Amino acid sequence: MLKGINKHYLLLHFIVFIWGFSPILGRFITVDAFSLVWFRILITVFVMFGYILVAKINYKINRKTIFQLSVTGLIILIHWLCFYGAIKVSNISVTMVAFSSGTLFSSIIEPIFFKRRVRIYEVIIGLIIITGIAFIFTIETKYWLGITLGIIAALTAAFFGVINGLMIKKTEAAVISFYELFAAFIGLTLYLLLSQKMDSTFFQVNNQSILGLLILSLVCTVFPFIASVNLNKYLSPYTQILTVNLETVYGIIWAIIFYNENKELTASFYVGVVIILAAVFLNPIIKGRLESIKK
Repeated sequence: MLKGINKHYLLLHFIVFIWGFSPILGRFITVDAFSLVWFRILITVFVMFGYILVAKINYKINRKTIFQLSVTGLIILIHWLCFYGAIKVSNISVTMVAFSSGTLFSSIIEPIFFKRRVRIYEVIIGLIIITGIAFIFTIETKYWLGITLGIIAALTAAFFGVINGLMIKKTEAAVISFYELFAAFIGLTLYLLLSQKMDSTFFQVNNQSILGLLILSLVCTVFPFIASVNLNKYLSPYTQILTVNLETVYGIIWAIIFYNENKELTASFYVGVVIILAAVFLNPIIKGRLESIKK
C-alpha cells in the first residue's frame, strides 16, 4: 500500500502529465489567445457548476471570500492569457522553459503568505532555473516576447497557487475553482466588450478549434484544476510549482513529436533545458538529505 503522501504526489504527477497536453492544444487551436481563453473558461464554468449541483456541494460563501476568489480568478485569467499568448507569438518549447521560472517566484512568495522562513536552497534552485532561461534568452533573442509572457505566466501561477493554498483551508476545492473561473470569465467578457473585440468574427470558430477547446476544457481543465486546488491540503505550493516544471518536459516532447519544434531551435536551447531540469531534480535530493540530517 502507498502511504497517503505518496498518493498525493502520484496524483500531482498525473495532473501535470495531463497539463502537458495543454500547450499542444494551445497551438492546435487556431483562434487567438483571447478567444481560446474565453471559450475554455465558458465551457469549464458550465461543467464545474453542473458538477457542484450533481455532487450537492454547498456553493454559498460570504462576500469576503467571493471577493478574494474573484481577485484570484483575475490573476488566473492573466496567467492563461500570457501562457497561450506566449505560445502564439513564439512556440511551445520556449513558452514551457520560460514557465519554469515559477519555482523561483514560489520560493519567495510562499514564505510571505505562509509566514515561514525563506529556504535558501529553494531560492538557489530557482536562480539556477533562471540561469537556464537567461542562457536560452541570450541565444534565442527572436523569442523575447514569448519568453517575457511565459515568465509573467509563471509569476501569476505562483501567486494563485499560494493563494489557493490558503483558501483551501476554509472552502471546498470545487467551489474555489468555480468562483475563480467565473470571475475570470466575467472579467475577460467585460474587457472584450469594452475593447470591441467581441464582434461577429469572434464566434466564428472552425471545427479543429472546437475539438481542441472541448479537449482542453473537459480533459485538461475541469478535473485537473479542481484536483490541483484540493492538493493544497496536502502539498505545499512550492512543491506543486516545482513538479509542474515537468510539464516543460512533457510539453517539449509532444512539441517535437507533433510539430517538429526541434528543427526550430538551436542546440543551446537544449543546454538551457538540461540546466533547468537538473535544478528540478536537485530539489528533492537536497530536501531529502536535510530531513535525514534533522532525524
